[in-house]
Amino acid sequence: MNMDNLIGAFEIMGKGMLGIFTVIILITLVVLLMSKFGDDKK
Repeated sequence: MNMDNLIGAFEIMGKGMLGIFTVIILITLVVLLMSKFGDDKK
């Protein structure tokens, strides 16, 4: 196995995982904001 290919694969995998975690954090923040500002029926 070529080490350059392995390093390139790890770079692509890292970018993909960073994108996934960014989207998860963004969705979490949106849900928290919606639950905070959407509770007017008390």
